[in-house]
Amino acid sequence: MSKNKYLPPLDYFLAFEATVESGSFSGASKALNISETAISRKVKLLEHHYKLNLFIRGHRSILISPHGQQLFDEISPVLEQLRALSENRFKDAKAQAITLAATNSVAGLWLMPRLPLFNADNQELRIKLVSSDSDEECLAEDINLSILRGDGYWAGYSAQLLFGETIFPVCSPEYFEKHPEIADLSVMAQHSLIGVASTHTEWMNWHTWLSRNKLYVQKLDQTVLFNTYPLSIDAAVNGLGIALGWGHLLDHLVDQGKLVRPLGDRSVRTEYGYYLLKPEKSSSFSQRDVVENWLLELSASRRRYHPLQVAD
Repeated sequence: MSKNKYLPPLDYFLAFEATVESGSFSGASKALNISETAISRKVKLLEHHYKLNLFIRGHRSILISPHGQQLFDEISPVLEQLRALSENRFKDAKAQAITLAATNSVAGLWLMPRLPLFNADNQELRIKLVSSDSDEECLAEDINLSILRGDGYWAGYSAQLLFGETIFPVCSPEYFEKHPEIADLSVMAQHSLIGVASTHTEWMNWHTWLSRNKLYVQKLDQTVLFNTYPLSIDAAVNGLGIALGWGHLLDHLVDQGKLVRPLGDRSVRTEYGYYLLKPEKSSSFSQRDVVENWLLELSASRRRYHPLQVAD
């Protein structure tokens, strides 16, 4: 004998429950987002299955019968238990994949080189990385953690500083060897300067960086523009010219000798930084905590740059 012989379909119970709770087929229809006819049919099929009248039907109203009330009292806790079980399984599955959003530069230059080691140490946890220079996309509802540039204040989010914003020129060793004169700032401004064409006008560009270093240039004829910051760094690594390097994002490339700093320690430190954000109203869960702690440990071990080195 089949163990399901006495068990009607779950949707019959759901239609019955919604009808009891709303007091009408039309109310149940709205609650379950199906037609009133479908609700009525499922309830009738449940009555036929048990050979019981679950409702007393009037001209324009229905009342639950004693048999219906008894069945409702019996199945309600069972349905709630099923909902709780399903919700917990969903949360467990969702928690295994942590969605981390970051700007293109942070994702490509800071996170990607470090992810293989994290994945090796946390094989049961998966990071879904969202890369975008749109703050709106990085703060979407389904994002667990975000890394954004700013002043540390985002409404509805807690923010922890990962690293400050320190900016300096970088180029390939080969480019510097061919053009040693770029160690002089005034000469550097006449060379091939690599820039980024971005809608983020608050991001520092060559004009701003040079002016912060007391060099005011009306026009930079040699500037080469790219649409993303990682592309501009690839261009610098490949000897196309001199790019503005964001400290911490490029530390590994400098350490590997792929980039050099032709002006030595000269840099500009802004009042902004890169922050780790999480929604204030979101509940904590262990998998997100693992990723958060990992990012904060990376921050704690970061290279320290001096405060603003060039006076305004």
